[in-house]
Amino acid sequence: METKTGTNIHFVQLEAYSAPKITETVSKDWVLYGEHNSYYQELIDRYNGSTTNNAVINNIIKLAYGKGVKAKDARLKPNDYARFISLVSKDTLKRVITDAKMLGNYAFQLLYDSKDELVKVEHVPVQLLAAEKCNKKGEIEAYYYSDNWKDTKKFVPKRINAYGFGGKIQILFGGNYTVGQKYYSNIDYLGAIPYCKLEEEVANYLINEVQNSFAPTTIVNFNNGVPDEEKQTLIVNKVEGKLTGAKGKKVVVAFNLDETKKTTVDSIPLDNAPEHYKYISEEATAKIMMGHNVTSPLLFGISTNTGFSANADELRNSHILFNNMVIKPLQEMIIDSLEKILADLGITLNLYFEELQPLDSEGDLTNTKQSQMQMSAEETPYEFADALIEKGEQLGSKWMLIDETEVDLEIEPVLDAEIELLNHKKQPSKLSKFARAIIGRPNAKSEQDATIDGAKFITRYKYTGSQSPERQFCQRMMSSDRVYRKEDIVNTDSKSVNDGFGHNGQSYDLFLYKGGPRCRHKWMRQTYVSFEGVDIDVSNPNATQISTAKAEKAGYRVRNPREVSMIPNDMPNNGFYPI
Repeated sequence: METKTGTNIHFVQLEAYSAPKITETVSKDWVLYGEHNSYYQELIDRYNGSTTNNAVINNIIKLAYGKGVKAKDARLKPNDYARFISLVSKDTLKRVITDAKMLGNYAFQLLYDSKDELVKVEHVPVQLLAAEKCNKKGEIEAYYYSDNWKDTKKFVPKRINAYGFGGKIQILFGGNYTVGQKYYSNIDYLGAIPYCKLEEEVANYLINEVQNSFAPTTIVNFNNGVPDEEKQTLIVNKVEGKLTGAKGKKVVVAFNLDETKKTTVDSIPLDNAPEHYKYISEEATAKIMMGHNVTSPLLFGISTNTGFSANADELRNSHILFNNMVIKPLQEMIIDSLEKILADLGITLNLYFEELQPLDSEGDLTNTKQSQMQMSAEETPYEFADALIEKGEQLGSKWMLIDETEVDLEIEPVLDAEIELLNHKKQPSKLSKFARAIIGRPNAKSEQDATIDGAKFITRYKYTGSQSPERQFCQRMMSSDRVYRKEDIVNTDSKSVNDGFGHNGQSYDLFLYKGGPRCRHKWMRQTYVSFEGVDIDVSNPNATQISTAKAEKAGYRVRNPREVSMIPNDMPNNGFYPI
């Protein structure tokens, strides 16, 4: 922006940053976010122009989307989950998350068929929408869509009902609550916008420096009189065109009354320019990251010290904090909108975003032999976990699950002695009225099985833990719906199902160490009961009162080594063999 002073000196200076204005206009049915709905474009410009802002937003979007939306109860509700993934595509979710982070608001477009059944959920660019003035209840009944809000005569806004107000097309508009605003939400990095602009201007200035061969700021004095205003403007434009680059005008043009002197050119050098612009650049970067609540620059590839191990610890801890403070709230906001849509369809799913880990496969950044061994094992092309899964059981409806809990902490020999004694004594039980008939067993009897007065108790183990497994062994085990006898787990050779994860490449005990060092999974004990010749109604509340405690009163106990109930990552040395 160019200004003039009373001494006929023309200065070129930057425009100050101003926040958007949201105002209702009597002649319009819609409310724009800034003049011509231009605030969204300003945010897009700050994204395109600021290197730091661009990188941070890109990485937050990647972390927020992760590996997509999944449902923890997908296997229990396969039809509902299939309906969900048919309604909402991966591209739609990625675009909605992008708008939510970059622009502070997002919008789903819901499409209904002739029977008013929801057939598709799509993304609509939020910068093309404007809210309708709210009704007397404070509700926004519709949104207007236009491809160009600067020219609404050519691109006439189209009214689309808001979600819940009927119609074949509806808009579900979302964003975080912002105090003092009823139509739109502020971006969460609002305080960083001036520094994004500053970073852009520094970049433009440095480009201009290169284009002008690093010439210093210059004053051109014309000492042959002061021409009229029109000629002054003409001369200024010509000088700027000759002596400046495309941006960052650095020339001051002055007109003087002294006709005896020739035109002079004076330079104004900037002392310590490299340090000056280095400080500005670093300050802008720091403030932008602070505005995005970045817990450590290392999350985005900017090292903070020279110690690799220290960086590894910083990255791990920073990722946990950043994920809890920034990523999860963004994910939960999107999930809330999705669950609202599904609820109207009579569908309830436990949705979550599958996490994207910036660390290695199991969260280890240290350059250890074990880590290298894990990485090489991950790349080996063989059938992971299949040998163990084939031994698993899919228990029929004749078996009742009476308890699912973490295993006891006592050692296995105690269990073996108790079960053996129990089977010899044939102790009576009072559980008959709760049981149902059994039709054979899929697998051989386990040492942890027992029959007491017709009541058959069995103990099986299910692989549980992190819902976002990285290792292929853990992925296969978590996707399986089978349960396993202890003997089958213990006797399975880990080299055949998870090769390379034992100490020095040797076999290890799958029952104790699951997926190997740093694994985040464990075995969950499940106790089942069945009675010969007796059926029960599982909906009867009495049936649910059967517990492991009652089974133990009948003489049935199961105890295991303490490691069975621990994930290797919580064990000493994170499950690595002691060195």
